[in-house]
Amino acid sequence: MSADGPVAEFDIADPLPTGTTLLEASAGTGKTWAIAALVTRLVAEGVATLDELLVVTFGRAASAELKDRVRGAAGTG
Repeated sequence: MSADGPVAEFDIADPLPTGTTLLEASAGTGKTWAIAALVTRLVAEGVATLDELLVVTFGRAASAELKDRVRGAAGTG
């Protein structure tokens, strides 16, 4: 439960979120996979282009992994 109400469980098969999406979780829970999957769906379904998305993660290793996954899924890496 957050200050704004209950926190929804994340499922990549659910309808795509709109607006700002925040994923918070402990280490090793699949955050980078979830972010890459969201970006892939947004691009594949024509909701956005990579140039229209701002994707933020913290730490150099997580940033490099996210960049590699998104580029790989988009076929540009």
